[in-house]
Amino acid sequence: MSLFRKIFGLKDTPEDHIKSEERGKYMPEIKLPIDEQFTINFKANGGKFLYCENMQEVNNSLNNILKENNWKDEKVLIFDERLNEMFKDFNFKSTRNVSESIYFLSTCEYLISDDGSLLISSNQIAEKKLKELPANFIIYATTSQFVQNIGEGLRGIKGKNKEKIPTNITTIKHFKTIEDKDFLTYGSSSKNLYLLLLEDL
Repeated sequence: MSLFRKIFGLKDTPEDHIKSEERGKYMPEIKLPIDEQFTINFKANGGKFLYCENMQEVNNSLNNILKENNWKDEKVLIFDERLNEMFKDFNFKSTRNVSESIYFLSTCEYLISDDGSLLISSNQIAEKKLKELPANFIIYATTSQFVQNIGEGLRGIKGKNKEKIPTNITTIKHFKTIEDKDFLTYGSSSKNLYLLLLEDL
């Protein structure tokens, strides 16, 4: 009821009532927090998301992934030696030979919220193409790696690597098998991907 109607004692007409839960079509979209937006888009892309509050939970989740897929005694492709050190209790049978490996354990550069993709570079995959890598990925990342879009991620990579900008920068976006390929998915490399996300903020 408007102020004038209150003062002059006029009654509201049905047209005066607008439901608060209804938003006009010209109202700006409600902006979700960056982490929520990523989670929704990542799951819609077919990714498997495991949120961890500490390293103990990361280790437990990783252990469960290996058990679930019977990968405990399988060879794992690891390019980043820091991961071998971080997960040394797992005694991985690590290799740098793609053809020998069943799954790939890696980090990523950034988590892109607006499309639920992962930004990676030669820091993670050397000079390999995505289609050359194993079909199964386990990615370790932290909540401080969220960015809104690819542009922000590229600026971040440039800022972190001032001496030598990494090459082979790409995104992984499809995390399930695409049966019906169309022109939008042509050339994309689908991966069975688990994301171990550690809260570090």
